[in-house]
Amino acid sequence: MNKNLILLGLFASLALTTSCSNSESTSENEEEIIVSDQYLYEGDNSATALDWNGTYKGTVPCASCEGIETTLTLNTDRTYKLSTHYFGRNDALEEDDMGTFTWDETGSIITLEQVSNGPRQYKVGENRLWQLDMDGNMITGDLADHYILTKQ
Repeated sequence: MNKNLILLGLFASLALTTSCSNSESTSENEEEIIVSDQYLYEGDNSATALDWNGTYKGTVPCASCEGIETTLTLNTDRTYKLSTHYFGRNDALEEDDMGTFTWDETGSIITLEQVSNGPRQYKVGENRLWQLDMDGNMITGDLADHYILTKQ
């Protein structure tokens, strides 16, 4: 009988030790997942320090129309919806794109992955997005302020 109690106690302590070590490794794995969701960037940047998710809107210049009303919604699961409304062309042509976006290595620029045409990159700032040119550079010149979308 005593042997059975000793064996039972031994198995119980072994089970307890195993469950504690599994709990620690689960905790570490959960921490890794959280870190990966926070984008693995050091220091403050747009991806980690700003409340970037939401809907941004603005009218950007257009070479062949009166302007392009642009609405971009960024979701926390890194999906987006981009709606463009072309004024004065094809009866105010509207286009919608949906897909995913990625952050650059600095955590300050997003790239829209499934855009059918047009600009794909935006610099993320406090309650605004700057549309970048086709090469991913900030737009400069007299019309630069017209390439900003503001958070709604």
